[in-house]
Amino acid sequence: MTGAGSAIRWRVLDAVTDETLRDLGVDELLRVLLDRVRALLAVDTATVLLVDQDGVQLVARATSGLDQEVFQGVRVPLGKGFAGRVAQTLRPVQIERVDESTVVNPLLWEHGLRVLLGVPMVAEGELVGVVHVGSTTSRRFTDEEADALRLVADRLAMAVYVNRMRAERTAATLLQESLLPSHLPSTQGWELAARYVPGAGNGVGGDWYDVFELPGGRTGVVIGDVVGSGLRAAVVMGRLRSALRAYALDYADPAVVLGKLDRKASHFEHDTMATVAYAVIDRAARCMRLSVAGHLRPVVAVEGQDPAFANVPVDPPVGFELVTGGRRATDVDLPPGTVVVLYTDGLVERRGEDLDAGLERLRHTVTATDPEAVCARVMATMVGDQQAADDIALVALRHS
Repeated sequence: MTGAGSAIRWRVLDAVTDETLRDLGVDELLRVLLDRVRALLAVDTATVLLVDQDGVQLVARATSGLDQEVFQGVRVPLGKGFAGRVAQTLRPVQIERVDESTVVNPLLWEHGLRVLLGVPMVAEGELVGVVHVGSTTSRRFTDEEADALRLVADRLAMAVYVNRMRAERTAATLLQESLLPSHLPSTQGWELAARYVPGAGNGVGGDWYDVFELPGGRTGVVIGDVVGSGLRAAVVMGRLRSALRAYALDYADPAVVLGKLDRKASHFEHDTMATVAYAVIDRAARCMRLSVAGHLRPVVAVEGQDPAFANVPVDPPVGFELVTGGRRATDVDLPPGTVVVLYTDGLVERRGEDLDAGLERLRHTVTATDPEAVCARVMATMVGDQQAADDIALVALRHS
């Protein structure tokens, strides 16, 4: 490395490791570092484009010297043009002709830029975006300058990645909390209790439960689990929850409701799968009509009998149009005193333990008693003092 190249590297290294940067928010950090790299590399523009949520486009997030890129919400498809090629190849790219044949964004040549240098922003092995610099005079960026820009890209990528993870966790938590029932319906002769506990270390998942009143003296009870975790799983969970509620008003049979939900998920929620158990309680007839889509079967405890798993068929999960012959529903009698417990797999799955062992432990824990006491006993037995790795949703209902 030449003396001049080494000097550039050290000046950039000092700029990105400055202690004062630690107190800055991500937007201010982007602005400050782009201003600094613009001065250090003697360029006219410096821009950061971030990968969008779907991972198919770069969106202008911050700039120094070309504010219109951010103001106008410039977007560049991955693999297209200069910035798209940087993102696709994950390698530095330099071009010495800036026009419609080399870049997607017309602002670049309209601004008079003649050369561009771009490098990928990668954090934890994940593409975060692209940072590029441009000059209105002809020049050739050296390897040392490209390395220096990569130092900036690495610093920015980690800041954006950490900020995004924090923001997604917060948003997912708030979304899920807003969608869980704030209170359970109170109906004479029927008691309900529920629990929701997030898992350890994997962020908010797609577990949910729902209980709602339906016309004709009926109550809908849902337990579900969207595959995956984080904000995307929480968003999908919210959409499935809302769709199921809407279908439940129009269709009495839970099998039909889950069939409609499957069609909706398969068409609109691409690459998404969810397990769902949906029960409709007919309070006057004292029975439950239940349909299960890939979910674990509820536990039913009848007074004077051993608790047992509901004798119902388990159809494939919702999503990917896995069902070809229609979904099924089964009627389950609920004589007075009967308790039904619906739950997600986080309650019974433990690393190093067979699933059947967890299910049997749960079955023996459920008793035909007050639902609140049932929930407390189940959580004490199944969770105890060890936080589960996965989210747990639990609903207990009793015909008193």
